Formats: sequence, structure tokens, C-alpha cells
Amino acid sequence: MTQSDASTSDIDPFSTEYLLDPYPFHEQLREAGPVVWLSKWNCWGTGRHKEMNEVLADPKTFCSGAGVGLANFNNEKPWRQPSMLLEADAPEHTMRRAVVGKVLSTGNLRRLRADFEVAAAALVERLMEKRAVDAVAEVAEPYILKVFPDAVGIGQEGRENLIPYGAMVFNALGPQNELFQESMVGIKEVSDWVMKNFLRENLRPGGLGLEVYEAADAGQVTLDEAPILVRSFLSAGVDTTVNAIGNALWCFANHPEQWQKLRANPALSRSAFEEVLRFEAPFQSYFRTTTKDTSLAGTAIPGNQKFFMSVGAANRDPRRWDQPGTFNIERQTTGHMGFGGGIHGCVGQMIARLEVEVLLTAMASRIARIEVSGPTTPRLNNVLRGFDTLPLTLYPAH
Repeated sequence: MTQSDASTSDIDPFSTEYLLDPYPFHEQLREAGPVVWLSKWNCWGTGRHKEMNEVLADPKTFCSGAGVGLANFNNEKPWRQPSMLLEADAPEHTMRRAVVGKVLSTGNLRRLRADFEVAAAALVERLMEKRAVDAVAEVAEPYILKVFPDAVGIGQEGRENLIPYGAMVFNALGPQNELFQESMVGIKEVSDWVMKNFLRENLRPGGLGLEVYEAADAGQVTLDEAPILVRSFLSAGVDTTVNAIGNALWCFANHPEQWQKLRANPALSRSAFEEVLRFEAPFQSYFRTTTKDTSLAGTAIPGNQKFFMSVGAANRDPRRWDQPGTFNIERQTTGHMGFGGGIHGCVGQMIARLEVEVLLTAMASRIARIEVSGPTTPRLNNVLRGFDTLPLTLYPAH
């Protein structure tokens, strides 16, 4: 259902052309209006920061429980069990998030930092021996598949399954197109491994995963919810961070003056990561669903309508950012949408920040220059943006 006061666009945010180079489409979406009817998928959407922020600040009107992807769970049965964090509304979401938030406490993160630093230092040592590396297969994936599952308490064997599992989870937020179908090939074996390794008896003592089960023992969540919440850690926290690291190294290779800023002041590692999330967001889009007739920016939107939000477009909205197409690690990035916002802002954002901050700091201490050394290939996904291969040459600092 369209309204006469809304702009209409035929942009398809899931087309190959869009996914390969989304930024021209982002500009079209932003300039079409604050709220746009996307005729390809019969849904509403926005590419502007202000309107996206308003949607995220009103979860009662723009809910997550009907799915944060294109599918509307009010109209169709979910093909898999919805996420107990991402695809849930208050009060259930509130209770579950409180448990996960406590597990990811400042104290736990402080405890994990030393392990992350050891892993990052060992990785950089190996990189310096090779110098010619792939940023995905030899930097981002081995680092994240080491530190994050270690933190959760997952066993060593089979961790590579987390990459295709995450790809499937995020592809499922779009249509059931070719990308989705490809990600489903062999997924049963992967899913079986995932669910087995999230069971209490298979988690390592002292890991974050067992803390979720301890919360279930205390009655804060149910014993049935506990393994699904542990699953949420790794389904949402691996691919996004892998892509973020690849995107960061791509940005620094193409903006060498920013790498020199970081080398001169390693304390900029945290703000550098925030700028990567703004400038080259690894998580590009998601949906909400209206719970009632409402209006946004003067546009009437009926109830039970899907609403598309472009993180990538909002993060480069010139109404919010000065020179948004410039990569600047000293930028004040507060307000970027890379971790979402509102009550559903990424619950694992602090551990992701710690992981990447530690890695960038370790690399900046040993690497004088980063150069792209060959053709790159994208890792296409309905909602993620990153690389499948990113060959780099790393020049050591003397």
C-alpha cells in the first residue's frame, strides 16, 4: 500500500549491482525523500540518519518481533526459530538482553583483553614473516575464530563452521534469492555442529557461554532459552567482525595517511574502528515492522508494514556528517549506525570494539605501510558488506 505523500523508488537493495557498489544507490535513496516506498519489495524505507534514528527510538511502533529481515512473521511462519535477542520485543527481549549484557560486563571484557593481546601479537608475528597475506583468510578470520570462540568457551574443532553459519543467518534477512540459496547448501551439517557446541556440556569452564547457563539456573532465563542465547553470540558476532577487520585494512590501504596517524598515535585505534563502521559498514541494512498506523517525516505508514533501514546510507548522510565520503579516523563518530541503536543496539558491540582495537594496535606497532597487492573479490551477502579475498603487502616498521 503506497501513500500519495511518499516518494517511490525502484531501487533493489538486494540486487548484485547494488551489493557490489551500494553508494550511488544510497545517495538516490537519501535524496528520494525522508521516507520512500520501495516498489521492488513493497515496503517502506529510509536512507537518512534522522529518520532511521527515530525508528530505532520507537520500538513499540517499529517492532523487531515480526522479523528484522524482509519476511514479515505476522504474515508467514518463520523458516527457522527467530533470534531471541534480535527478533524479540519487550518484555521478553528486556529480560534476555539483561542476562547477555551482564555476561558481556566490563569486568569480563577487562579479563579478556590480555588473551586478545596475546593472540593479536602472535598473529602479527606470523604476518611479518609472510608480508604477502590475504586480509580475510590470514588476518581477520583466524584472529576472530581464535579470540571470540575462546571467550565464549567453544571447543577448537570445527570453528570454521561459524563463517558459513553466519553467512546464512544474515542472508536470511533478505529475500530467498540466489545468495540465500547458496548459503543454505550444506547448512544442516553446519547447524548441527553449531547447536551441539552450544550445549552446556560442550562449553569450556570459565567461558562466557556457561555464564548464560548459570543465569538460567538462577531463573533469569529458561533452560530452553540458554543455548539459543549462546548461539546468538556467535551467529551475530563472527561474520560482522571479520568483515569489519577486512574493511578496516582496505580503508587503511587506500588512505595511507590515516594509517600513519594511527601509527603515530595508537590510542586512535578505537576511534579508527568507529570510523570504519561509519564509512564502510560491515552490516548494511535491516528491517522493522509497524505495529499500528503511524507517520514518519510527514508520511503516513499503515500498520503491519515492513520498514527498510539502510545503515550504509545513514552513515554517509550529509545532513548528519561533514564530508561523509572522507575517511578520517579523528572524526567524531558518535551517532553512527554501525551497531544499530535503541533497545536493539548490538549487545556485543563492546567485545567487537575490544577485538578490533587490540588487533589494530598490534598491527600499527609493527607495520609501516599496507598496500593492496592484487585483485580483490567481494563476499556478497544480502545485508553484509566485506571481502572474500583481499591480498595485501605489509611493510614492516624498522
